[in-house]
Amino acid sequence: MRNMIAVDAKVRRFRIENLSVEVHPSRESLGAAAALAAAEAMKQLGASLESFGVIFATGVSQLDTLEALTRIEGIPWDRVQGFHLDEYVGLPIEHAASFRRYLRENLIQKVGLLAFNEVDGTTQDLDKFCRLYAEKLEAASPKLCLLGIGENGHLAFMDPAVADFKDPQDVRVIRLDTACRAQQVAEGWFKNREEVPECAISVTIPAILRVPKLIVSVPGSRKAPIMRRTLEETISTKCPASILRTHPDVTVYLDQESASELDWSALPG
Repeated sequence: MRNMIAVDAKVRRFRIENLSVEVHPSRESLGAAAALAAAEAMKQLGASLESFGVIFATGVSQLDTLEALTRIEGIPWDRVQGFHLDEYVGLPIEHAASFRRYLRENLIQKVGLLAFNEVDGTTQDLDKFCRLYAEKLEAASPKLCLLGIGENGHLAFMDPAVADFKDPQDVRVIRLDTACRAQQVAEGWFKNREEVPECAISVTIPAILRVPKLIVSVPGSRKAPIMRRTLEETISTKCPASILRTHPDVTVYLDQESASELDWSALPG
């Protein structure tokens, strides 16, 4: 049955400042828990709103969450105005790494969304596209964002070199750093670093932080070092994800692998 989403009971929960953290036994149970939280939020929103915006992240970290989410019954998908966080500049939708393609395959073709607003990195006038996409975001006023954290701490494609916690723009073109491009190769989206586009269109950090509820899925051992930094370091753009500790309603879902470098003796609970 589509509603049979299993969440393992062996979960450790704690808070770091405003940030709620759940550590699950496996990648699958992490995804199930994040999906259930997102589904509950969307059901509550659908009960009172004719339509509402939701921003969806992409990448390997989101696969289990989206797989579980699209199998949950009772979500008012016909009221959801969908958005996504970022897209490579110049990458055709036919490419396996295209985030537009990813979301069509893993979300849009599985559920009946009211609308989905794609980030098109092949547009001729990138600055104009960013302005128009920002206007659509503002008009929709998204209430929920499904998010990931990059190996260098990026949120969306806001790498340390370009992250700005007071960015005046909501959407802009950025240059990807070396660590970010290496991650895309390591995850199998590209054969080598030279294939990874140098630039991307990305929603900025202030725009993400304005969304009232954030659900952050971060599985896998490659994310263990950055999760330690996210929770322990002083909040700064050196680790952009550290700013999540200031958000009033954010939960980060980890598995045993992504939590493996945390200093449990220093954590509450």
